Amino acid sequence: MNGGQDLGGMHGLGPVGAEENEPVFHAEWERRAFALTLAMGFTGQWNIDLARQARESIPPAKYLASSYYEIWAAGLEKLMLERGLITKTEADTGNAITEPQKLKILEAGRVAGALAAGGPVERETKTSPAYRPGDTVRTIVMNPSGHTRLPRYARGRNGIIARVHGCHVFPDSNAQKNGEQPQWLYSVCFEGSALWGDDTVSGDS
Repeated sequence: MNGGQDLGGMHGLGPVGAEENEPVFHAEWERRAFALTLAMGFTGQWNIDLARQARESIPPAKYLASSYYEIWAAGLEKLMLERGLITKTEADTGNAITEPQKLKILEAGRVAGALAAGGPVERETKTSPAYRPGDTVRTIVMNPSGHTRLPRYARGRNGIIARVHGCHVFPDSNAQKNGEQPQWLYSVCFEGSALWGDDTVSGDS
């Protein structure tokens, strides 16, 4: 979707400010937000693309004013509210009121193994890729209402296929609960000038 997260190359927002020697977590609550998001993901109540869409659906003003893990926490709250796992009052007060639901829980001793295994998204297919490395392609222009991996600044632009990764779950449909609809996945290389104009540093891609 077109939201606050999709700001690469947007005019007026200035450069990205990198933090030197940035820690993984700035505070203990960030560590907890990360852990809670992963723990709830393993309950099977939603997939990773629905989780991304929940974060991206945060109103742009709130999104841009929030820190990274504030966005994660807000996305998790939205997902839990939508599924009746918590009530609005519980979210606002931080106190449990209703009886907790029984969910599949990832035990602490299995966390490291589960994270190492990941969630493979490559799928078998009888089709052949439409493109090969070196092919020139042009991305589509669209304004999707849900999650997509094609950012605004790369839409309607010419690029070159750099790599073919195999057939994978299609995030756009998976985030809309329309099934995995596996498609071939490509890395596309764009010249910097094709994305951001002639004043881009020469040679950027």
